[in-house]
Amino acid sequence: MNITKSAAASGEDASHLQAIAGHDADSYLFAHISDPHLSTLEGVRRRDLLNKRLLGYLSWRSHRREEHRADVLAALVRDLQQCRPEHTVITGDLTHLGLPAEFREAARWLSTLGPPEQFTVIPGNHESYVSSPWEETYAHWLPYLAADTVAATRADLFPSLRIRDHIAFIGLSSARPTAPLLATGSLGKAQLQALGRILAETGEQQLFRVLLIHHPPLADTLGWRKRLTDGRALRSRLEQHGVELVLHGHAHRATLGWIDTVAARAPVIGVPSASAIGHKPGRRARYNLCRVSRRAAGWMLRIEARAYAPELDRFVAAGRVPVLLQEDIA
Repeated sequence: MNITKSAAASGEDASHLQAIAGHDADSYLFAHISDPHLSTLEGVRRRDLLNKRLLGYLSWRSHRREEHRADVLAALVRDLQQCRPEHTVITGDLTHLGLPAEFREAARWLSTLGPPEQFTVIPGNHESYVSSPWEETYAHWLPYLAADTVAATRADLFPSLRIRDHIAFIGLSSARPTAPLLATGSLGKAQLQALGRILAETGEQQLFRVLLIHHPPLADTLGWRKRLTDGRALRSRLEQHGVELVLHGHAHRATLGWIDTVAARAPVIGVPSASAIGHKPGRRARYNLCRVSRRAAGWMLRIEARAYAPELDRFVAAGRVPVLLQEDIA
C-alpha cells in the first residue's frame, strides 16, 4: 500500500506514518484493537435464538447494527497495514452472539490479516453468550489463541503465553456464559494460579509483560452488571508478581487506569470498539499503537492512539502518551 498517497489523502504527514512503521533493534511495535463485532447477523435462524441470544439479537436489531460498521473496520485494517506493527492483539468480542457461523466468519477475517504468529486473540463475553461445542466455535481460532510452546487443549488454553522479542503477551479468558441481562466475566482459581506462575517466570526473564483480558480489571471502570467478578483476585496476583501493561476491551470507550505492583506502577488501558461509527460520545472506533523500548531506568512505553475520522473515512493520529515504567532490569 502506498503510504505517501494515503497520508496525503487524509491530510496526515506521510513522514509520520513512515516513522510509526519504522522498526529498530531497540524497540518493538504492537497494536491493540478490541470488540470488532464482525458479523452482520443476516440470515440468522429462529432456532438459534431460543436462549439468551434472543436478547442480544434484539439489541443488534435496535441499535448495534447501525453502530458496528464493516466500512469502519475496513478503514482500521487499512491503517493497521500502513503502520505495520510487528504484532497485533485483539481483546475479544469478534462476534455478536457467539454463533458457530460467526466464529467461522471471524476465522476467515483473521486469515486475511496475516499469519497467526503475528496476531494474538482472546475471547470476550459475546463469544460465550451460551455454552457451545468447542469444535464449532473456538477450534476455528486455535492458531490465534494458543500459546507458543504448549499443545493447548480446550481445558488448558488459558493463560496463554506468546513471547515476541522482549515482549511476553499473556492471554486470559474471562468469557463465561451468564444469565440474561448480565455481561460479567470471571477467571477462576486455576487460571489465576497459572497466571501467577507465568508472571513470576517471565519477570525473572526480564520480559515486558503485557496482560490481555476482555473485562476491565479495575473495579471502577464498569458497573456490576458488566464487571469482572474475581477482579480483586486478579489485581492481587498482579500486585504480587508485577506486570508492565494491562490491555482490555468490553467498555467500548478509551480508558486509562493504573495498578501498583511490586515491579512498577502499571497502566491499564482499554480501547473502543474497532468497528464503531460513534453514535454515542466517546465511542467512535480507535486503536492504540504501543512501542516498547528498554531504558537504563526501566522500560519506555510510547502509545499513539489512532481514531476513525468519518469525514475522511480513515484513521488519523489522536494523541501520543510516553510512559516511563521505573523498575530495575539490570
